[in-house]
Amino acid sequence: MSVIGERVPRSDGRAKASGEAEYGVDHAEPGMIWGALVRSPVSSGRITRLDTAPALAMPGVHAVVTAADAPDTRAGWVLRDQRLFAADRVLYEGQPVAAVAADTLELAREAAAAVVLEIEPLPAVVDLDAALRPDAPLVHPDWESYVPALGPDADYPRHGNLAAESVSDPPGVDDAFARAHRVVTDEFVVQRQYQAYIEPKSAVGIYRDGRFTVHTAHQFPYNVRDRVSQFLDVRPSAVRIVGHTIGGGFGAKLDAALEPYAALLSKAARGRAVKLVNTRTEDLITCPSREGAITRVRSALDEDGTIIARELEVIADNGAYSGEMPWLASIALHCARGVYRAGPTRVTARLVYTNTAPTGAFRGVNGTYLYHAVERHMDHIAAELGVDRREYRLRHLFDDGEELLNGQVLTDAGILREGFEAIEAAAPWAKLEAERRPYRGIGIAAAWWLTNPMPGTAVVKLHEDGTAAVITAATDNGSGAVSMGVTQIVAERLGIPPSDVFVTLPDTDVAGFDAGSQGSRTTRIVGKASQIAADEVITKLKDVAAGLLEAAADDLEVADGTVRVKGAPGTSVPIAVVAATATNTVGPIQGTGSFVTPFPDFNPGCATGLMLPSFPTPTYHVHLAEVEVDPVTGTVQVLRYLVAQEVGAVISPDGTYGQVMGGVTQGIGYALHESLRIGEDGRYRERTLESYRLPLAGDVPRVEFFPLEHPDPDGPHGAKGVGEGPILLPAAVIANAVSDAIGRPLNNIPITPEEVLAALQTAELRNDEEHVR
Repeated sequence: MSVIGERVPRSDGRAKASGEAEYGVDHAEPGMIWGALVRSPVSSGRITRLDTAPALAMPGVHAVVTAADAPDTRAGWVLRDQRLFAADRVLYEGQPVAAVAADTLELAREAAAAVVLEIEPLPAVVDLDAALRPDAPLVHPDWESYVPALGPDADYPRHGNLAAESVSDPPGVDDAFARAHRVVTDEFVVQRQYQAYIEPKSAVGIYRDGRFTVHTAHQFPYNVRDRVSQFLDVRPSAVRIVGHTIGGGFGAKLDAALEPYAALLSKAARGRAVKLVNTRTEDLITCPSREGAITRVRSALDEDGTIIARELEVIADNGAYSGEMPWLASIALHCARGVYRAGPTRVTARLVYTNTAPTGAFRGVNGTYLYHAVERHMDHIAAELGVDRREYRLRHLFDDGEELLNGQVLTDAGILREGFEAIEAAAPWAKLEAERRPYRGIGIAAAWWLTNPMPGTAVVKLHEDGTAAVITAATDNGSGAVSMGVTQIVAERLGIPPSDVFVTLPDTDVAGFDAGSQGSRTTRIVGKASQIAADEVITKLKDVAAGLLEAAADDLEVADGTVRVKGAPGTSVPIAVVAATATNTVGPIQGTGSFVTPFPDFNPGCATGLMLPSFPTPTYHVHLAEVEVDPVTGTVQVLRYLVAQEVGAVISPDGTYGQVMGGVTQGIGYALHESLRIGEDGRYRERTLESYRLPLAGDVPRVEFFPLEHPDPDGPHGAKGVGEGPILLPAAVIANAVSDAIGRPLNNIPITPEEVLAALQTAELRNDEEHVR
């Protein structure tokens, strides 16, 4: 019986529900001591005094390290622009200046507080537009000395406070605007969003026998291995990363955080294991949050209202160091038109250094605010023309064969219309419009997105009792991609129950390379690699069973826990017997698989600085929301939320729906509640989860989900990415719905009650003025 598309328990469910699972923050080693970081209290300044003697003099303190004790090297995922400790200048609040190791956590924190740190404050670069002015102070005066992590040939446009830039300027844009019948212009501003995982970042570092071992709960173990090796100036093979159960990450645990400090402290403490754990405030103020951004967009329309050209500019906040952000500057090109024909389009994406915590990946990365801008802009155009918003979208919607701004051709974009139809069947647009009441509004939006193509590897090992182990460096970031998706794929291939498939936790000394839990890639990439490995296991099973059954290997099949003769299920032998026989004759049975998705064809001359050139394995999405605004308090209630999403094929119904529900929930938080506001001094105003407003259960309706299945021939059982797409559109559809409800445009995210009330008051004043006239 097939287990693909069936509801099966998570393989890690019992351990998590019972409390048996060991999360990274739980891990302890014999003889372990504790570490703490001395962090900068200001966002920009010159270190005038750093005295560690008071901390070293405290009983029970084993080590204190600073920049003077760390290798004189810079590290970085894309650009090597970051030192382990601040040496002369601090560039953001919370930047590590020193680290201590002591017998207890309390003593480590006391010793950190005893370190004398004096900083002469300097003006903080915070404003994005101001940071790009020629006279702006430079966050990195020595930016020219930084080298790309992959070598000088991998360099990209950058200078001064411009951390990265991608520009596409095709012919015809200016001509179209010159002959336009109408030009519609908008500006959109979004704040930072904290990933708000429950488990704060932690690490246990051990230095023994000339090698570093780090225990951590991390989305991308091989990436943290590489970063530790850069910071400590050792070969990657000198670093071993051992993964543990992750208490949430959502992109924030893709790059190194506490791991290199724990490793260095262990070396300084003569090999004692050292554990570091962030406090919630430390985690919040230093987490690589979703970046704040300004997006400016204008469209040229002809006399019929058809969009004949567009210009989009986005300025995004890089923070003080680059991480993976330079790659993400390319995404604006892929989202500038949304999923609509818009003629020649000029796209300028700038990433800006500021004196703030480095930003980074958060589910859906910058697609959230780019789609917010494009879809709010589509509503604005429809309002200017006095036409129906849904019909205007359908009029411009991509069809099969659409050539994108990068030259990539979408062969299956017609799925978008299927998505609109699925939403229409469940919530007819005309009916919603006709039944609207005061302060109620509806919004609709659509998107396309990629499935991250980066490589994955898996080994499937068959045990002598007929069960199987999957050895992989892939991690289950709470999504179920491993504990359900990969488990079901291997079980299906081997014809055994999912409960008989065990997936190991990652260990870079044991498992082959995997590109981490990111970009909706795990079920598709690691599932495919596991499927390939399982096929090798099947071939070996048939070869051994052929001798036991006195039949040709080609005449055998593996199913229902047996190897049997095709068409004669009674002539069979249990898998366990075959596995045990193999162990004692030809050797244990195992298979290895690797998979990577190639990038689709594109035009390399379409843009400068294009580091993410095309979107592999695209998926398509349509969302609709209905909201109600309280005119007294300005609060917004999401009454109904619908999602039509193309998923390739559903491997696990529970896992698929859980990702859709979770992504929409985070998107509602982004749209209405969450933001990390930055003061002129570069410090966050929200510093605890109490002040950082997350959506509660009562804020989120149950999502009505309509999966669209169009199996991908390269995916395991047709699977594509699922996890990121659901967060792309909530900000767009909710902003459209709220603007519809109050009759006034709201273009900033999050939409706060104060902004709603201000918009309502403005509308009342204008109505009063009109009445007087």
